[in-house]
Amino acid sequence: MSESNDIPLKPARVLLVEDNPQNLELLEVYMEELEPEVTVATAANGVEALDRVAQEKPDLILLDIMMPKMSGFEVCRHLKSNPETRDVLIVMITALNETGDVERATESGADDYLTKPVERKTVVSLVRSMLLARQSG
Repeated sequence: MSESNDIPLKPARVLLVEDNPQNLELLEVYMEELEPEVTVATAANGVEALDRVAQEKPDLILLDIMMPKMSGFEVCRHLKSNPETRDVLIVMITALNETGDVERATESGADDYLTKPVERKTVVSLVRSMLLARQSG
């Protein structure tokens, strides 16, 4: 058990944005490890994600890149350019793993980047550590 697992999380909201229902369900199961402190909302595409951000005011977003209607890059740019949402932590999750994709995610304003398939421990640890850093900072 790592040191950060000993520090309690304050209540936080995480938005999962994923167009693949199986991947979305998997991320939801992973986030159960952070309950009851972390509550989860979901969106199936970029347009829905922007609506959910306005409703839910998430602390962190796990954001798929390749989606219909609006890509994760577009969603990220939109959120980071808005003063009301620019501080929301964004972790892009994608099957894309070329160096250019990582650079594009960073240029879009992403705070971190994970490639599929994502492992439970990696996702949970990253979300937990990012929320703890935000809460203590």
